Amino acid sequence: MSKKIPDAKSGRVPNEPARIEYLRVENYRALQSVEFKDITPLMVLLGPNGSGKSTVFDVFNFLSECFQFGLRHAWDRRGRAKELKTRGQDEPIVIELKYRERPRQPIITYHLAIDEGDKGPYVAEEWLQWRRGEHGKPFRFLDYRHGKGKAVSGNMPDEKDKRIETPLRSADLIAVNTLGQFEEHPRVAALREFITDWYVSYLSIEDTRGQPEAGPQERLSKTGDNLPNVIQYLKERHPERLDEVFQTLRRRVPRLEAVLAEAMPDGRLLLQIKDAPFDRPVLSRFASDGTLKMLAYLVVLLNPEPAQFIGIEEPENFLHPRLLPELAEECRRAVERSQLLATTHSPFLLNAMKPEEVRVLYRDDQGFTQAVRASDIQGVPEFVKAGATMGHLWMENRLGVGDPLVNSGAPVRKGRAR
Repeated sequence: MSKKIPDAKSGRVPNEPARIEYLRVENYRALQSVEFKDITPLMVLLGPNGSGKSTVFDVFNFLSECFQFGLRHAWDRRGRAKELKTRGQDEPIVIELKYRERPRQPIITYHLAIDEGDKGPYVAEEWLQWRRGEHGKPFRFLDYRHGKGKAVSGNMPDEKDKRIETPLRSADLIAVNTLGQFEEHPRVAALREFITDWYVSYLSIEDTRGQPEAGPQERLSKTGDNLPNVIQYLKERHPERLDEVFQTLRRRVPRLEAVLAEAMPDGRLLLQIKDAPFDRPVLSRFASDGTLKMLAYLVVLLNPEPAQFIGIEEPENFLHPRLLPELAEECRRAVERSQLLATTHSPFLLNAMKPEEVRVLYRDDQGFTQAVRASDIQGVPEFVKAGATMGHLWMENRLGVGDPLVNSGAPVRKGRAR
């Protein structure tokens, strides 16, 4: 196994993004106990309304907000334990990730357990561990409970290294987020940067029509309200990439000629769309929803330095069905530099996916979300090998959730009788 490790300061290696390979969630709303094993760089969540797709999506957003704004902020805005914890469960919420900082590097496990007391939310348990080599024992190089714990410093933390006890100021602070700001903890810092770098989209078409203050911004916001700023950034810093965005958009929007982000006298940015037959562009607030949404997605997917993890919820909304296979291919190209999670109800988007990239979600008899990989559903690999596509199999109810009004129950897995 290669022992080369990413740069100690940033934790990143250019063009080799970190990859999440496993997710376990307990007691988070309908996710009483759910696992996602062997997560692929591109993963699509499929299921009827209410199956838990948006809840899984929100787990990533919750973790991202905990690292960006603090646990208390993310906890309170979701209604605290009363609304976040699974009904009837008293145990802490648990989120556990297994990821690699780069290909062929050791798997690192991050475990976070959160509960609520009289003073609000607190970190009940938090640890990081990895296994050095194929036969090495798992070693925790960060271990905290209720704001107290120890961590091993250094680029390659090992069980022989000294554990340094560093109490946190408050039990609602996340140790990885706190210690990851110090240079002596490069592996912890790498995880902190990885999670704070996530882009989980809650794109609002109305927000993209706004007129923000002028000034280049590298990344699109979650709602898309800074779309003109990102266009300005690409125009000034990466004109060749902006041209690629426009060329791609022109192939999908008939007669579109240009997208302009112009500064106004009052210091705001005005986004305008110009069609080829007309001399004057139209304001973005009069442009079609589909044009703005496709533009926003391309700005995210074709960004010169994209987020290491991208989440997109129901990208098919406002887009013509024939554009979805093209968007799926853009997503596939993007995972060369990022990891991407999407939820969908569209067979057109699903047709571009492989069975191992699709997770089917459903509610069990107790009302809790369960997940099964499409490639593990009885008959699916054989149908695909014979030329069927995932979207068609879904619409024909071969995945067990084709028609939510008829059957929203468990798919039949391999080896199980119907």
